[in-house]
Amino acid sequence: MAGRGSRLRPHTLTVPKPLIPIAGKPIVQRLVEDIAKVAGEEIEEVAFIIGDFGPEIEKSLLQIAERLGAKGSIYHQEEALGTAHAIKCAEQSMTGNVVVAFADTLFKADFTLDTNSDGVIWVKKVEDPSAFGVVKLDDYGFITDFIEKPQTFVSDLAIIGIYYFNSGEKLMSEINFIMDNDIKVGGEYQLTTALENLRQKGAKFSLGKVDDWMDCGNKNATVETNSKILAYEMEEMSHFPASAVIENSLIIQPCFIGENVKISNSKVGPGVSLGNNTVIVNSNIENSLIQENTKINHGNLSNSMIGNSAQYFGVAREISLGDYSVLDFLSK
Repeated sequence: MAGRGSRLRPHTLTVPKPLIPIAGKPIVQRLVEDIAKVAGEEIEEVAFIIGDFGPEIEKSLLQIAERLGAKGSIYHQEEALGTAHAIKCAEQSMTGNVVVAFADTLFKADFTLDTNSDGVIWVKKVEDPSAFGVVKLDDYGFITDFIEKPQTFVSDLAIIGIYYFNSGEKLMSEINFIMDNDIKVGGEYQLTTALENLRQKGAKFSLGKVDDWMDCGNKNATVETNSKILAYEMEEMSHFPASAVIENSLIIQPCFIGENVKISNSKVGPGVSLGNNTVIVNSNIENSLIQENTKINHGNLSNSMIGNSAQYFGVAREISLGDYSVLDFLSK
């Protein structure tokens, strides 16, 4: 999770993308919890590979591991040299059964991880596979080839960025080999190269098919993912905290409403998340993600994303407003 999150700016200028809250929880926390559900056994350690996020964020990441009863570890990727290089940064933790996940997507799946196989690759059918690493299968459902961002069609089964390996040591051996021999694809050390080497040496990789794969790469995708998660967790989200104050307003489920939120003379929902201490007045908001300590007056918003401690006064239909920003159309 060491990437810059440039496609989600301005929101990632102040908060790393994996810590953007979706329906009240950071993306990376949701990802870790979802993986724990399908792992089928206790998680011993959660290792986070990050950039220079600062001590407060590192502390919050360690707390995510602690909530699962696991040890938390922090590793730093100083330079973006590819997916295999990122995993290399956490080599000390790559022992035994390992799940590797890239923290910019969420998934919903109903299966238990088969820890008897050499590895499991999570995949999802996509319309345009040219933007992804993809896999080809044999007649028995095992992977026969890994192709990184194919320019001609070979498969529509895209790797979503979650992998299981029954031997972290074997994976690291291949990653060290491609780095020692400077084997790059697109100028970077790619995990798919290590996977193909393992396959050629006899490793059998099976598929972990997901029911839904939700991207958090840009504003539109993140807002859509927020709405999907709210729909999945509608029953849980229907109970608002006692500290929330809702006056003369209509709340259309599903919505997430944080602590000390104040809503007056407004219609909120469906598909809206409101972070702690946010104030909504005289507004109509749907399918939007609003973070903490933000004030909105006379907003008529859809498919919008507003950061922390922001202020919005106006009537625009769709906006993306970063932390500590003020946009005021009413006073003009």
